[in-house]
Amino acid sequence: MSISETDYLVIGAGAVGLAFVDTLFDEDPDCHITIVDRRARPGGHWVDAYPYVALHQPSTNYGVNSMELCSARVDTQGHNAGMYPLARHPEILAYYLKLMNERLLPSGRVAFHPLTDYRGEESGVHRLRGILSGDERSVRVRRKIVDATWFQTSVPATHTPSFEVAEGTRFAIPGELPALVRDPEGLPDRYVILGAGKTAMDAGVWLLEAGVAPERIGWVRPRDSWMFNRWVLQPASAEFERLLGYQRALVECAASSATGQEMFEKLEERGVMLRIDRGTAPTMFHYAVISEGEVDMLRRIEQVFRQGHVTRIAPGRMEFADETVDLPENTLFIDCTATAVPFRQRDGARPFFEPGRITPQLVQSPWVTYSAAFAAFLEANYDTDEERNALCPPTPLTGTPDTFPYAVMENLLSTARLGEDAKASAFNARSRLHPVAPTIAAMIERGDPRLAVLTELGEAIAANMPGVIALGTKARALHEAGMPTSHAAA
Repeated sequence: MSISETDYLVIGAGAVGLAFVDTLFDEDPDCHITIVDRRARPGGHWVDAYPYVALHQPSTNYGVNSMELCSARVDTQGHNAGMYPLARHPEILAYYLKLMNERLLPSGRVAFHPLTDYRGEESGVHRLRGILSGDERSVRVRRKIVDATWFQTSVPATHTPSFEVAEGTRFAIPGELPALVRDPEGLPDRYVILGAGKTAMDAGVWLLEAGVAPERIGWVRPRDSWMFNRWVLQPASAEFERLLGYQRALVECAASSATGQEMFEKLEERGVMLRIDRGTAPTMFHYAVISEGEVDMLRRIEQVFRQGHVTRIAPGRMEFADETVDLPENTLFIDCTATAVPFRQRDGARPFFEPGRITPQLVQSPWVTYSAAFAAFLEANYDTDEERNALCPPTPLTGTPDTFPYAVMENLLSTARLGEDAKASAFNARSRLHPVAPTIAAMIERGDPRLAVLTELGEAIAANMPGVIALGTKARALHEAGMPTSHAAA
């Protein structure tokens, strides 16, 4: 068996792996990179996603550093009207395919092995196996292996339900909903959405926009979720003062609150956070971003089941631990219970950089693609793993209102740490994936008077940082104690 050689072996051709490769490609122009992925094309979990999925946040800071994902324009219709566009499923897949076929592969410095399993290392050689062909090949890695699969992203198409589905039950994942149009005579009498996360919200909005009457929709939602208001998270280049106002609200509400829940209620008053049911205190926060228009639509679904997690579904019935609910025989259950990133995996952080291995995680939460690109920059521009790890201790991706202040605290500490490093600051200033640094650099260059708002934000952070640290430390203790943070409701 022949053995090929490469400098970096990247496992995973999704958003994390490609953001890393794209930056390393420019920062270290002499290196060779080999990418391996189980899917047939680049794009990671986006390949398996439902066809009407879109980014939650504006596309300005998503993807890779070298390529813009969406043009800088404002949507004029729909629930995202007045805001910057959200790249949709076909655009995202085309984007990553273009990156691979027009930038990376033609260089001769990148090799891509789709439909291939990484099988581990033996005697210093890494083994790959073709999933369909069964062919095996070996790769000797001169520098490091890059594990871009750490987050283990799960989507409905690859998720196994945790409840029993009885024979004869009408059951679908979100990606199958558009196919209902093929059988207009066989439409369900009722639809029941299983899950409380953003996928469930997307399914609800899709049904309503497709014309399904809200009284024909039920929603199993034992826990509610807080969500970012997309209006306050528009690109810094377009809404600089608004974005800085959001950051100021975070620190002021954290510093003046005794709990994360109190912090979220204050953020709701300031228009930063949204919830569907104003009478229910959400206990989940998975960084979902949503528009006020979508929330207004979802509030029209009034039949919400809060009996807990579903244990079994069957024609005409839905079972919980202590109760059975009767439904029309012809009910379609829609499984939205996949958790995008398993929380147990999030909690098992390891250093970004170890001998022979890089594990991209979060430099700042929840900026996944920026963090992967920054890890590549560190690899190419610093001499030791000790130096690199000092700049990027993994930031947590928490899952509840009461643990979120921990992430807020760590993000602020990371910003201060990177701001003191000249090379890191210069990279951020030119990184398309960083949410604010390039805009600030451009404003400084032209002497923009709006920089006064940045000065005011700095003063507000300094004044409120003791309170942020106090609440963040409490939140860290809850997070590390294993406070329930997990899964989208089933």
